[in-house]
Amino acid sequence: MKIFSAFLLGLACMATPAFADDTLFADMGGQSGIDRLVDLSVDNYLADGRIKVVFEETNLDRLRAEFKVQFCQVAGGPCTYTGHDMTEAHKGLHLTNADFNAVVEDLQAAMDTCSIGFATQNRFLARLAPYQHQVVTR
Repeated sequence: MKIFSAFLLGLACMATPAFADDTLFADMGGQSGIDRLVDLSVDNYLADGRIKVVFEETNLDRLRAEFKVQFCQVAGGPCTYTGHDMTEAHKGLHLTNADFNAVVEDLQAAMDTCSIGFATQNRFLARLAPYQHQVVTR
């Protein structure tokens, strides 16, 4: 069973910051696992008719690189994300909950392809859930 947006919103209240002794980063395959996950996720976004238009004007090499650092940090890895904050990065895109849900579904599909277990997926998605309030503007 997949996580639905309502569940993600509930998890946002429980999301905790990543800690150095956290196992999530390792459970996701370390940096090589994160790198593979990001590459597959971005490929999924570009193939998804619901959201591919959002990424058409994006510098995909930069997007992949920034996602790799950000996902590493969110998972409790040794990275420090120094890119744009989520509100600024998504400013003017007029994203909806449906857009956010499509991204989550595509990310989940990539995690399935990477053989990331359901419990690990939930832990990671719980840490990403608070970003919904920063990227959804309509």
